[in-house]
Amino acid sequence: MAALGIHHIALTVNDWHASRPFYLELARVLGAKPFIENRGAPHRAADGRVLIFVGAGFMFSIWEALEENRANGFKDYNVGLHHFAFRAPSRQAVDELHQAMMALGADIVDAPREYDYVPGYYAVFFRDPNGIRLEYAYLPD
Repeated sequence: MAALGIHHIALTVNDWHASRPFYLELARVLGAKPFIENRGAPHRAADGRVLIFVGAGFMFSIWEALEENRANGFKDYNVGLHHFAFRAPSRQAVDELHQAMMALGADIVDAPREYDYVPGYYAVFFRDPNGIRLEYAYLPD
């Protein structure tokens, strides 16, 4: 059975109060909207917070870290997630997201540029308030 794609990605964040506004703005720029925002279920902690976003053909969510894990930090080359990328419709969209993330005060890891992974690959890399590395990438068809 072949998969049709990645259905969604769920990120655990240690700083809810910084992460929520960051991801609300990122979702807005990407054309996604909050779908579920809850305290408790589906989170396994009774007071744990979760915010799920839905966009055109993609879903992602943030989940508040359990209290005993909130001091942990994200590391790119630790076991687990290295980074993840949203697919951009154009180079201009990459540039626009870069501007929006700069206005939000995001840590820009690498400003928009062409990468030699494959011809035409154009992307920006940035970090969320928890240090999680994100990417917005355009690759012509």
